[in-house]
Amino acid sequence: MVQKSVQGIKAWLEAPVAEAKMAGKTRLDALRGAAARVTTPLLPDDYLHLVNPLWSARELRGRIVEVRPETADSVTLVIRPGWGFDFKFTPGQYIGIGVLVDGRWHWRSYSLTCPPDWTDAGNRRKRLISIAVKAMPEGFLSSHLVNGVPAGTIVRLAAPQGGFVLPEPAPAKVLFVTAGSGITPVMAMLRTLDRRGQWPDVVHIHSARAAEDVMFGDELKALSAAHPNFTSHLHLTGTQGKFSLAELDTLYPDWRERETWACGPAALLTDIENHWAAAGVSDKLHVERFEVERAASGEGGTVTFARAGRSVEIDGATSLLQAGEQAGVQMPFGCRMGICQTCVVTLTEGHTRDLRNGAERQAGEKIQTCISVAAGDCTLDV
Repeated sequence: MVQKSVQGIKAWLEAPVAEAKMAGKTRLDALRGAAARVTTPLLPDDYLHLVNPLWSARELRGRIVEVRPETADSVTLVIRPGWGFDFKFTPGQYIGIGVLVDGRWHWRSYSLTCPPDWTDAGNRRKRLISIAVKAMPEGFLSSHLVNGVPAGTIVRLAAPQGGFVLPEPAPAKVLFVTAGSGITPVMAMLRTLDRRGQWPDVVHIHSARAAEDVMFGDELKALSAAHPNFTSHLHLTGTQGKFSLAELDTLYPDWRERETWACGPAALLTDIENHWAAAGVSDKLHVERFEVERAASGEGGTVTFARAGRSVEIDGATSLLQAGEQAGVQMPFGCRMGICQTCVVTLTEGHTRDLRNGAERQAGEKIQTCISVAAGDCTLDV
């Protein structure tokens, strides 16, 4: 009974910061929750941010401390997280980042490119994280992060998550196949191997249009020169055309024996999945997608967010997650790919359609907002 009472008190204290907590417990949870309790009806943030903008009792925050160009259209953002961030993530995971632009918070997910427990070279007490962003023509936030966000900007953060990860210890033989910005989660894996100093037999095949478009190009060369077990294979599509998976038998004939991680454009990943399946080695393949493969669209309509008391008119190609963010509604999200189930909410009225296969959902069902669109007017319990 005493144990249950202690757990009850702990849960009561932690409740105000439940959404800001990481996967797993932190010792600050109860302290932060207590701060939220004793400052009610004012939020602790009303006091804490006056002392330090990174201190928050209800959300994860960070400060961009460096914006480092990688290519003409990509940058690395080095971020110093505030209270509550779990630095013991697994290489390959991603985080959510929220940036305030024109009075509205815009959220996207980006792969971490640093190893766990990474620290400032000039001050080992300051732990940092990094992401890399490539500007996309249709990507409002990616373009802003590459071209417009200055060092010193305060951002909101979501917990590291994702299953596209490098285990410890790493397999004896590894193959990475990436293209474009698909290199970002693999870069965290390579940097982690470099820090551990225990390299297995690693082959990395990366495709980019030209040498100047290769993100982390100089670092890949340095890693290859420093580690005999690491082969960095750059394939330049502008002069060599698309990399042919049939070449694997000639270049790396043991590819079937290697544990493989692949990340890049949807078409490449589909080809890889088919190639590995044909060889009967799908169990050795791990894939990370940055975009939803769309096979359907909806009719569009007015989406109402019941608890937020807001509505927005959208077309049949805009996801319900994007609709909520456009309306200024705080939407739950994770991978934005229909994988992690973080964005699931209840559809209370109307119909929606799954972007991936056209399946229709009706009132009373749970839906994933990141891969669902409006099939007429609908209402969500959020």
